[in-house]
Amino acid sequence: MARILVIGGHGKVALLLSPVLVARGDEVTALIRNPAHAEEVRATGAAPVVFDVEREDRPSLAGVISGHDAVVWSAGAGGGDPARTHAVDFAAAVRSMDAAKDAGVRRYIMVSYFGSSPQHGIPASNSFHAYAEAKAAADEYLRATSLEWTVLGPSSLTLDEGTGLIDVEADASGRVSRANVAQVIAQALVEPATTRRTIRFNDGTVPIARALAG
Repeated sequence: MARILVIGGHGKVALLLSPVLVARGDEVTALIRNPAHAEEVRATGAAPVVFDVEREDRPSLAGVISGHDAVVWSAGAGGGDPARTHAVDFAAAVRSMDAAKDAGVRRYIMVSYFGSSPQHGIPASNSFHAYAEAKAAADEYLRATSLEWTVLGPSSLTLDEGTGLIDVEADASGRVSRANVAQVIAQALVEPATTRRTIRFNDGTVPIARALAG
């Protein structure tokens, strides 16, 4: 059994992830910003904790992380305001990485996106630019830490049923179900071969466990 902290616990992927982790015997703490979401999160088997990662400081975040075995960052500002996008998708994410180090929790999984890169190619005139900049910078910061990190880069997300099959060899972003993303996160938490790797993936034909092991 492992104790997993999921930041962004009411997100669509997180709500699919928590039952997978709980079913295999893990304890899940789900950080949420809105207390109105607590019951929905509790129904997944996770323990909801109301905590605003955008506003709380590093010591407070370290206190929440302490005692867990791994952190999963699955939060996001949801687009829109560039300033808030930077505050959540970069600044709060980086704060959580530093807080994980402070708390002595080394395993850290970042849920990013397929095209995240300093060379993302999104023009400043595009509304997606602020998000692309924030995610690229957060991912780069994580890779430079001493944490046992994994950056997961799913392609365009769908609400399709999970197949348990992915493609980690694709050169271009396609589509992937949120259910498969949840399964990939769960497997990454127990697969040592995912440590210090950036794994971009689409839906595919290879079982998740095999795709992540090689």
